[in-house]
Amino acid sequence: MDQSILARFFRFGENKTHLRTEILAGATTFLTMAYILLVNPFLLGHEAGMDFGAVFVATALAAAIGSLLMGVLANYPIALAPGMGLNAYFTYTVVLGMGVPWQTALGAVFISGVVFLILTVTKLREAIINAIPRGLKHAVSAGIGLFIAFIGLKNAELIVASEATTVALNENLMQPGPLLTLFGLVLTLLLMIRGWKGAVFFGMIGTAVVGMFTGVVDLPDRFFSAPPSVAPTLMQMDILGALELGFFAIIFAFIFVDLFDTAGTLVGVTNQAGLMKDNKLPRAGRALTADSVATMSGAALGTSTVTSYIESSAGVASGGRTGMTAVTVAGLFLLSIFFFPLVKTFASVAAITSPALIIVGVLMASSLKEIEWNDLTEAVPAFLTILIMPLAFSIATGIALGFILYPLAKVFAGKAKQVHPLLYILAVIFIARFLFMGSM
Repeated sequence: MDQSILARFFRFGENKTHLRTEILAGATTFLTMAYILLVNPFLLGHEAGMDFGAVFVATALAAAIGSLLMGVLANYPIALAPGMGLNAYFTYTVVLGMGVPWQTALGAVFISGVVFLILTVTKLREAIINAIPRGLKHAVSAGIGLFIAFIGLKNAELIVASEATTVALNENLMQPGPLLTLFGLVLTLLLMIRGWKGAVFFGMIGTAVVGMFTGVVDLPDRFFSAPPSVAPTLMQMDILGALELGFFAIIFAFIFVDLFDTAGTLVGVTNQAGLMKDNKLPRAGRALTADSVATMSGAALGTSTVTSYIESSAGVASGGRTGMTAVTVAGLFLLSIFFFPLVKTFASVAAITSPALIIVGVLMASSLKEIEWNDLTEAVPAFLTILIMPLAFSIATGIALGFILYPLAKVFAGKAKQVHPLLYILAVIFIARFLFMGSM
């Protein structure tokens, strides 16, 4: 396409940017989030029992579709991919914890995307976002961070089961797997401290290289190949099964986390890029539409919820200001499907993927500072939301407990009017869910 056409379509002049800057910004964003190409197939394929190759292709295609839609529809430098936390919830809570078939879990993801689209079209999303207390939003984010980090520690066998204390530090840390994990964690941390773009991704690659030299990781038989078939997961979602009453909490958790992940990322990244107008986000409806359609497309392809990535801020820091940045990310995700032999070799080794889970958990836990710890009506619901997620191994249970305790705490403190009516309704629904259907 002629550069002048691209310049007009993406408004390079208005945003004081040009094609080269946008492409470099897109490459930077891609590198910061490319770890999802290894982590997502590991979680959904290796752990949840889905076809590994199909999940890899679904991950890349869903990220490409979402990023392309965001770039073309909303003209924002924000990339999308299957969300961290949501993929862990899909795998460990829904599929492994509750014994739900992955096809039904994909159906729940698809329904959440449809509901998200309806909320966007009807403009109810603003009412919902405003109804949820700020403290609970940050508590959910921090709790998911602890949940993800715990999974990384467990998968790497740094933390093991213990009859005496339930869990404990592995006494045999000198084994190759835990040692390689610790090396990857330190390497990634050093790269982040030094300000490397794509530190998590390059940390995984560095860990894989060291693993191959030490014999912990097998050498790939080749670097490139035709992409594997997506047929094993394509259109396999069981929507009717997911519509059962018992799936309310599952679908709600998918919607809730996606809604606030997306809203927070949109506000944060566009504010950094100077795209906010009078404290309002232009084309917000288009951006949220891109997100919801990407989630539905991802479920149809065979992956968990697709959401906007805060890592897009790396591209903005490199000069990205328009949707061309996101389009570049989409193109790179499409190219990545030809690197399956590398992903197949690396993603099956927990020592390579676990440091990424732990580091992402650390980044998400930064939300802890936003909670009002001096106010017990805010602190207690937030703390228990955060704590229950890793202990109960369920994001949905943590969310539900927070939504029950928050209005109760406010009522006891004589602050019932500070609670939005929607929260009382959700509290009653979650109480009924616990009473009649057990844990989530």
